[in-house]
Amino acid sequence: MKNPFIITGKIPEAYFCDRREETAKLIRSISNGDNICLLSPRRMGKSKLIQFCYDKPELDKKYYTFYIDILHTSSLSEFTFAFGQSIFETLRSRSEKMLKLFALGLKSLNAKFGFDPGSSMPTFSVELGDIARPEYTLQEIFTCLEQADKPCVVAFDELQQVCKSPEKNVEALLRSHIQHLSNVNFIFAGSERHLISEMFLSSAKPFYNSTSQMELFPIVQEEYTPFVCKWFEAYQKKKKKENVRRIYELLEGNTYCMQRTFHEAFANTATDGDCTTEILEQSIRSILEDNGHTYSRMLAQIPTRQKELLYAIASEGKADKVLGSAFIKRHSLQSASSVQAALKKLLALDFITMEESYYTLPDRFMSLYIKLRQNPSMRLL
Repeated sequence: MKNPFIITGKIPEAYFCDRREETAKLIRSISNGDNICLLSPRRMGKSKLIQFCYDKPELDKKYYTFYIDILHTSSLSEFTFAFGQSIFETLRSRSEKMLKLFALGLKSLNAKFGFDPGSSMPTFSVELGDIARPEYTLQEIFTCLEQADKPCVVAFDELQQVCKSPEKNVEALLRSHIQHLSNVNFIFAGSERHLISEMFLSSAKPFYNSTSQMELFPIVQEEYTPFVCKWFEAYQKKKKKENVRRIYELLEGNTYCMQRTFHEAFANTATDGDCTTEILEQSIRSILEDNGHTYSRMLAQIPTRQKELLYAIASEGKADKVLGSAFIKRHSLQSASSVQAALKKLLALDFITMEESYYTLPDRFMSLYIKLRQNPSMRLL
């Protein structure tokens, strides 16, 4: 039996919940030749939305579409390596002609490409250490895309990482190339509001006023609840609307966390059976147990002061005025200066994120894990 709550790979249209307006806007912006800044909290579904739009006939046949996740890059060399590898791997399944032109166009890396003796096709034999002068390789990648025989769309996911690069001119370098391209449009996606907003809305920054803006919010309950109930009923499984709403509120509408929960609950509910509160509770606890070793290891690596603040933010869900005396006293923290130092470190490590005026944990499951660690007998639902 196919589980309709898909958590890995591409999601067929029938299993894709809502996002009709966002899909239409993203496709329209690309078709109009615009660059777009897509802001969304982590795991809200922005990467799935981009891939979903890429598979639509309006884009699939007319464009070369590329998706580059740069979350785990920390330098210009790593960014360039991830960019080049993604272009190469995508072209390998789309265009033999463009793949060969791309391999030949990267003159700074020509000697590093291998060739398959059976097909005479290039193979990506490049390693990170081979990118000795990333600014030149980056220019060659952009030149190849500009000369492609079809227009290109490039999505950089978690773009705020370039702000954290040890090289101080990465934003300016990217902007200097992008502003001259006529055959390539870009989707700049990010999850850290304060960094992305500064990149695109500050007049002192290279990307200021260079894109249209789009924000991804949680799918509304009125759309999500019937979607979940429909797929349980399609497989002769019973699901109460009230229980869907409770999961939605517990996970604050986080798309991935809800999808993962109902994926687990669907598997744990027998045909003609009822997906009860107990099944949902156990499903979440099972997910937390699966992730427990990772979370425990992550928490063990941060100092006590940072951990105390992290626990305080997790207990409140959305914590504002964290430097105020009331918050510090309520959670028995040391001082405003120590909280400020811990806050800076937790933001840099992506343990927390800033949304408008409050701080929160972007990983809702980690937040629940911490709460249960403090109170193991707590009921989630």
